[in-house]
Amino acid sequence: MFGGQMKFTCEQDNLQKALNAVSRAIPNRSSLPITNHVLLESGQEQLIISATDAETLAITYSIPANVGEQGALALPSRLLTDFVASLPPDMIDFGQKENTYQAQLKCAKNKSSIEGLDPGEFPPIPKSSGTTFELSAKSFKDALNKVVFSAATDDSRPILTGVQFAITQNQITLAAADGFRLSVCKLDIKSESDLPSFVVPARALGELSRLLNELGDQNLSMKINEQNTQVEFDLGHSRMIAQLLQGTFPNYEQLIPNEWKTQIRISSKEFIRETKIASIFARDGSGIIRLSANPTGESAGKLVIAAKADELGDNVGEIGASIDGEELNIAFNSRYLMDALQILENEDLIIEGSSSQSPGVIKSISDDNFLHVVMPMFVQW
Repeated sequence: MFGGQMKFTCEQDNLQKALNAVSRAIPNRSSLPITNHVLLESGQEQLIISATDAETLAITYSIPANVGEQGALALPSRLLTDFVASLPPDMIDFGQKENTYQAQLKCAKNKSSIEGLDPGEFPPIPKSSGTTFELSAKSFKDALNKVVFSAATDDSRPILTGVQFAITQNQITLAAADGFRLSVCKLDIKSESDLPSFVVPARALGELSRLLNELGDQNLSMKINEQNTQVEFDLGHSRMIAQLLQGTFPNYEQLIPNEWKTQIRISSKEFIRETKIASIFARDGSGIIRLSANPTGESAGKLVIAAKADELGDNVGEIGASIDGEELNIAFNSRYLMDALQILENEDLIIEGSSSQSPGVIKSISDDNFLHVVMPMFVQW
């Protein structure tokens, strides 16, 4: 059944930005052809574009538009996104052929038609109701960047592919772990009560982080439904809805060492440089980087970073360090170490450890709301 024949004009760059944003919700594989489409809805002086995988994630994005006739149409995402991205920065004139689901677009010297589907078949975009919190976009994005990378990327333990949110009075604690590393970051919010913890898919938060780039110093709102099954992030012009992961998140507190025998204070820029050099050798040597710290003797005040590739060569570098406690030799997976360092590249660091078999803890000297725990690699010293 055909509805109104949608008509509107909008700016090419606005439509391109919206399509790029929502297309990230399109699944890589799906048995539902409609989920490979985006839904366009023309309303009062705006165009709303939506995409969903019909299971875990939905994104909507609104842009200004001169609407001639309100309506809706589902169009193939990849074709429409690539086409709009190729157009010059000009006005796009959008119309719908009468009694069809065919879109007709004009821009500069281009005139195109795109076959769509019945918008009535498009999966409904959920609307959330529940407890709402205001968050600083800048602070929240920074917190997400510090934890999302530690979530698991395989589905052997689905709950670990998400980030746990624990809300207590005036604070959210975000935590992610994949069995080899753990990131925990705390964020101040306005909250008068505690809520049950919930786990948001890391994939959704990765896409949310990109959307947050547009907000700058503004706020966004986060809404959790009463059933604790769904979260909505409302950025004003865009909205993301994610289904929460069900299951029990590990008690990660017991993974965080409560004491250390060696504490190392270093410049992250120097450490990153030497770790990158060592990583070149580590990639041909089981990905292992060795750290050696000794508060006494000739190497006092130095951290030694070494890697060896069997039959190819080795590398030993050192940087200035402030070392307290006992001598420590510990080895880490080079990728895990670099992942943690890259989010702290402009800060001075603390590394804590107790032995070559105990987890290492990486912290920022200036930010006590974040810590990263990484399991050691077992090597012969």
